[in-house]
Amino acid sequence: MQTKQDGGTALSAAAQAYMEAHSVEKFSLERMAKALFVNGSYLTRAFKRHTGMTPLAYHHRVRCAKAKDLLTRSELSVSQVGEAVGYVSSSHFSHIFRKLEGCSPSEFQKSHKPKVKEGTY
Repeated sequence: MQTKQDGGTALSAAAQAYMEAHSVEKFSLERMAKALFVNGSYLTRAFKRHTGMTPLAYHHRVRCAKAKDLLTRSELSVSQVGEAVGYVSSSHFSHIFRKLEGCSPSEFQKSHKPKVKEGTY
């Protein structure tokens, strides 16, 4: 028998999968709730109860995780990375990234790029 607790856990997992698949899109609680066939308020309460964060906070974490990967593994500029993960404004991207990671995207990029040894080509 499925309990209410199990349903909330399943709903949170479905919401996480939705946000990971739609991370580049502008966040819309209403659109996500409609896709998951639930009320937005209920979705927010269940998600926060099971993850400890709001859906929007999780959405930003997903975007930052993707940004960190691009910052370390690509030659894209910080503003290009921000755009690639769905931020329209590079200043908003930098603000959210600094809030979550404790440093700016450019500081992160500089400290996580592989070092090229001198004398090698």
